[in-house]
Amino acid sequence: MYSLLKGTAYEHLHDLRGYKYFCFSNIYPPADIAAGDTRYLAISSPDNELIRTFAEALLQRESVSIGAMQFALKELRIASPRIGRSTTLVTRTPIIVRIPRRSYARYGITSEHSYVFWRPNIAFDAFLRQLEDNLVKKYKRFLGEELEEKRYLPLFQQFVFKKQVCNHLLIKNREVRVFGSLWEFHFSHLTKEQRELLRFGIDAGFGERNSLGFGFMEVKVGR
Repeated sequence: MYSLLKGTAYEHLHDLRGYKYFCFSNIYPPADIAAGDTRYLAISSPDNELIRTFAEALLQRESVSIGAMQFALKELRIASPRIGRSTTLVTRTPIIVRIPRRSYARYGITSEHSYVFWRPNIAFDAFLRQLEDNLVKKYKRFLGEELEEKRYLPLFQQFVFKKQVCNHLLIKNREVRVFGSLWEFHFSHLTKEQRELLRFGIDAGFGERNSLGFGFMEVKVGR
């Protein structure tokens, strides 16, 4: 992703501390790939100019390298998913949520670490509250202004936990294990403000480590 931004106004993102405001999916459909197969990759961001920058960089390339694989670029489309008053979202990449030490007592967590990854043996309320707090914090920083939070929260209504996953990341030449989870979220009777916040979350990614591809969301149903 960052190689696409070299020589653009966004080339500083790689070294920027804090939120990067973009996310991306896995290659899909998730099946064995043979020569000549067609696969898709989605990139999302609440920053329209950043999306245009990604698109322009891709259009200048005849092929795209992802890991050890090389793909010919056949088509590029810019989409704008619609969020209705009733919407269902599904995770396409795991959501990472960390619970800080200051919240251990609230959720009955015992640990010597400064944070723990949410797992199913911790209260679901801990996951939802940290997810909501992270989303609102990112939205405030993106807008550069304070929000009247009671107009947006509570946001999450119904949810279905699918499974926990563990990924191994190479960070600063050190292998790090991160724990994430897959979900389906159901929303109904959303207000205008809640739809705005949800749309931002879909574009920026849910949870943490979005610029590494975690927390990529897909609209399953919207009306």
